[in-house]
Amino acid sequence: MQLTITGITGIPEIQPGDDLVTLILEGYAAGGLSPQSGDILVVTQKIVSKAEGKVVDLREVEPSAFATDYARKWDKDPRQIEVVLRESARIVRMDKGIIISETHHGFVCANAGVDASNVPGAHLVSLLPDDSDASAARIRAGIREQTGVDVPVIISDSFGRTWRNGIINIAIGVSGLAPLNDYRGQDDPFGYRMSATVIAVADELASAAELAMGKVEACPVALVRGYPYSSAEGTAQELVIDPTRDMFR
Repeated sequence: MQLTITGITGIPEIQPGDDLVTLILEGYAAGGLSPQSGDILVVTQKIVSKAEGKVVDLREVEPSAFATDYARKWDKDPRQIEVVLRESARIVRMDKGIIISETHHGFVCANAGVDASNVPGAHLVSLLPDDSDASAARIRAGIREQTGVDVPVIISDSFGRTWRNGIINIAIGVSGLAPLNDYRGQDDPFGYRMSATVIAVADELASAAELAMGKVEACPVALVRGYPYSSAEGTAQELVIDPTRDMFR
């Protein structure tokens, strides 16, 4: 297998209401590329949130007493703490100025995905899209409509990992491919019958694409070619573990 991952640059700063499909296709063209069957697009959450207007002006946020007390203890902005609390369906842990919470989508992550990085303006923070799977599906449908090519789309975001330093990108939205590759019931080269191995394909593609996109290079989209994915409608919700199987809940 040979994979190529190409960052798509030249995409301008995204504003609410911008047509991401057109801007992505213009980025393709600027790099001398055109959508092909077998391509996979990885799109960062940040530009999706910006286009969908999921940006909050902290100057318009009135923090609660709880948010104010917690922020004062850890030298944080109480308005941003308030936004995090509003975006949380459940608080998993709060300590050392960090809030680990479960979002309304079912993702468990730091600060409910509320983020001030790569957002212009000292008082602005971005939120996760309301439905990242639907966002991925809209981008996929738009590309298919304009080009006739069905390109799977992954919406990626940076998450921390339990017991590991550093962050990686994972898939928070999927459309057009199976996000999991189930090896259970198959034999390895030595005849061992696998019983538990399920690979998080969409997460691995999102993480690999991050190597081409970076964090400060203004490259919010990457094109993956050469991966033999399984075609399916797919959703990122398939990657969220069932609460009954969550040993850390």
